[in-house]
Amino acid sequence: MVDAVVSTILEQLISFTAEEIKQQVKLVFGVEKEVKSLTSHLQAIQVVLDDAEEKQVKDKAVSLWLGRLKYASYDIEDVLDEWITARRKLQIEDGVDENALVVPHKKKKVCLCFPGSCFGFKQEEFGFKQVFLRHDIANKIKEMNEELHDIATQKDMFNLVKGGNKSSERPRRVQSTSLIDEEEICGRVGEKNELISKLLHESSEQQKGLHIISIVGMGGIGKTTLAQLACNHDEVKRKFDKILWVCVSETFEEFRVAKAIVEVLDGRESHLAEFHSLLQHICESIAGKSFLLVLDDVWDGNYLKWEPFYRCLKNGLHGSKILVTTRKGSVASMMGSIDIISVKELAEEECWLLFNKIAFFDRSIEELEKLEQIGQRIAGKCKGLPLAAKTIGSLMRSKQTEEEWKRILNSDLWKVEEIEKDVLSSLLLSYNDLPSRVKRCFSYCAVFPKDYDIKKDKLITLWMAQGYLSAEQDEEMETVGEEYFGILASRSFFQEFKKSYDNRIIACKMHDMVHDFARFVSQNECFSMAINGSEEPNATNSLDEKVRHLMLIFSIGASFPVSTSRVKRMRSLLINDNGSDHSSLNGEILEELFRELTSLRALDFGKSYNSSWSLTPEIPRNIEKLVHLRYLNLSCQKIVELPETLCELYNLEKLEISYCFNLKELPEGIGKLINMKHLLNRGTNSLRYMPVGIGRLTGLRTLGEFHVSAGGGVDGRKACRLESLKNLEHLQVCGIRRLGDVSDVGEAKRLELDKKKYLFSLTLGFDEGEKRGGERRKNEDDQLLLEALQPPPDLKELKIRFYRGNSVFPNWLMSLTNLRSLVLYGCQNCEQLPPLGKLRSLEKLSLMIMQSVKRVGDECLGIESDHHDSSSSSSVIIAFPKLKSLSIEFLRELEEWDYGITRTGNTVINIMPRLSSLTIGSCPELKALPDHIHQTTTLKELHIWQCRLLEERYRKGEGEDWPKISHIPNLHIGL
Repeated sequence: MVDAVVSTILEQLISFTAEEIKQQVKLVFGVEKEVKSLTSHLQAIQVVLDDAEEKQVKDKAVSLWLGRLKYASYDIEDVLDEWITARRKLQIEDGVDENALVVPHKKKKVCLCFPGSCFGFKQEEFGFKQVFLRHDIANKIKEMNEELHDIATQKDMFNLVKGGNKSSERPRRVQSTSLIDEEEICGRVGEKNELISKLLHESSEQQKGLHIISIVGMGGIGKTTLAQLACNHDEVKRKFDKILWVCVSETFEEFRVAKAIVEVLDGRESHLAEFHSLLQHICESIAGKSFLLVLDDVWDGNYLKWEPFYRCLKNGLHGSKILVTTRKGSVASMMGSIDIISVKELAEEECWLLFNKIAFFDRSIEELEKLEQIGQRIAGKCKGLPLAAKTIGSLMRSKQTEEEWKRILNSDLWKVEEIEKDVLSSLLLSYNDLPSRVKRCFSYCAVFPKDYDIKKDKLITLWMAQGYLSAEQDEEMETVGEEYFGILASRSFFQEFKKSYDNRIIACKMHDMVHDFARFVSQNECFSMAINGSEEPNATNSLDEKVRHLMLIFSIGASFPVSTSRVKRMRSLLINDNGSDHSSLNGEILEELFRELTSLRALDFGKSYNSSWSLTPEIPRNIEKLVHLRYLNLSCQKIVELPETLCELYNLEKLEISYCFNLKELPEGIGKLINMKHLLNRGTNSLRYMPVGIGRLTGLRTLGEFHVSAGGGVDGRKACRLESLKNLEHLQVCGIRRLGDVSDVGEAKRLELDKKKYLFSLTLGFDEGEKRGGERRKNEDDQLLLEALQPPPDLKELKIRFYRGNSVFPNWLMSLTNLRSLVLYGCQNCEQLPPLGKLRSLEKLSLMIMQSVKRVGDECLGIESDHHDSSSSSSVIIAFPKLKSLSIEFLRELEEWDYGITRTGNTVINIMPRLSSLTIGSCPELKALPDHIHQTTTLKELHIWQCRLLEERYRKGEGEDWPKISHIPNLHIGL
């Protein structure tokens, strides 16, 4: 992992030195020799790092040496970044000439020997400006060089062998087939049947108290998998009214566990602030109901913590059960388990079967014959542990030659025994095989707590902010991040994947043992900490100064631990405050954080949309001190304005201000943020205009919402015009609001939206003009404007909101042959749907708040009633050929959904053959579902809510059409 840091610095040094030579005016003098020496030392160290990484596990001295090198490298990274940033700042502020520099304040003023009068010119005419030399940077570089000289000399003590450089390797692109099906479980048939039998067994009336079943076994043995198999069994799901799953983990925090149970019961976030209130709510919610409560990964054997839950849960129906997974038999006994299932190692044959299924997936018979014997010996070293077999199997899947397989078989790392018997060695083998940059990405995941839902896009953003990703020329960093994520997923470092409608991974978790391992390899650089409201947050006083990445998770009523600001070299501060009904931050605390934590690359104190609003009223002006910052998340804050000093953050790449409903304007100087690639400002409803500088951010990939300003300005300030977006050639995601204020359709045409070849997601909002009391455009004008806003043909996602035309059918709609997702929202005047069935790639369709639509029929399919096939043989026409998800909500006048045309001539019409999810909500006049919904075999989920006629028609066991939908696996009728 250190190799990745060293390689990054070397790349920067070589590139930066070349750039410095071109500069006519320099900020830092007299360090050429030091920079050259730094480069030489790092190159000498780099060639032995692979060997050092492997030896550190068994040699403490090597481990300490690598630690010293790593922290020195971090300091060098900071100094170089500061140097690059200072130069970038001067170039931006000068505005035209890259080499004429204007410098930061509060630095020592030096008179350069370039006075214009010496040459007969005025200083302004010649182009030179007063420059402040950065002696502080020069001094830091000299100090760093001395430190690195000592480290380079010390390496010779360890007899390290020179080797290749993994950080320079380009990770192999992982194909989608590389993710192994998690449901393919080998062995455990006996344990599974025993557990299911105990869950289904009726408790006798004489049996008092709760029926508690415990699964006991060592880490990585498969306890959680066994519990999941049982919970997903059809008979078990039918037996219990509620199945509740709560991950307890190492510390049994009563409040957190109670809150988790409440949230699973209610299906939404709880804002109850007292432990007693939570228990009371649980007691009332389970009264008269049978439930299965799974408490996964319980460590704490303190009965006093468990007793309140025991009393409360007895209020459930007799026959309810509690299933506990734990590594400790003493915990199972303490909890009063009636049944204990001990999970042992897999049999040798079962372990081989699991390893074989992963390692030899999609290999030829010749490869199998050549490698099978070695594979059996490797599987034998996994000692019957499923996690070890799965991890090593995933590693071997990427190994092609017999020599590579033998190298793994004979590795000394099998002898390592830490964290848990035999698991660490298998994880180490897989980890050491990763490219260095991917190692760094993996160790970063230790910043999340156990059982945390890791959002893939957020994780990639954080990797980017830390500079962990390395892209080729013209390659998007996000693409590289996807590759790195895929590598870690294919090696089984991630699990429990959540996927979107189009089968893309959007979130995952880490196995507890893998999380322990991530903490082990990060050497506590990455850390998460829960801050409880009931106790003084003294824990952060003991934070190691080596912590570089920190997540704080706040409970209700918790206050922010000011001592956090003492960890001055922190690079990530992630604040999870979603469970609180107030902000743990205020202006004073933020000001101190900005003053002290000047090495931050990522700062996230945004909240989720579904959580309560934060009360953070303003962002302090000294945010400008965070010169290294790449990612800033302020979502869902009650801020009214952003300080102009925010525009001094020249390295900022991603700014999230979504759902800052009170935010009235963006800083005027936003055009200086030339490295900005993503401005996420969805839901900034109070924004009055977009500053002119937006048009200068030519590197933007995401612009959540561009707010059109009537008259081109507000309060005498110049606003960015819609047509200025023409300059943003790299846009991939774009939203435009207040299109009702566009007075000239020609302005929309001049935008040339159809030429944005990278654009894949577009939102067009026509709403604001009327709401703000201005003159509303005519409906016909909306139709002309929509026609002028033709997107590129490769568009994947389209949303049209509050459109007032009578028909949502521009000429270009059917040309979007790659469109996968379409949302029509608030199109109040639209009486008839366009022929959406012709969109051959459409996978997700959402129709919401369309009050004029009374009928959905043949017109939606896009098939002419007089269509006929002249041939005598029959044929098939497919309408909505790829549609998987359909949502129809708040169409309150919709009465009929039916297709009169199911056959024309010899042609059979097949409708929505791939539909898997259907939601119908708040359509009180809709009488019935169409026949093709009743007949489909692909539908897996059906949700019907606030539809009185449908709820009566499909009432479970009683409705006249209940038999037509009873085969659908996941049915939700009513709220």
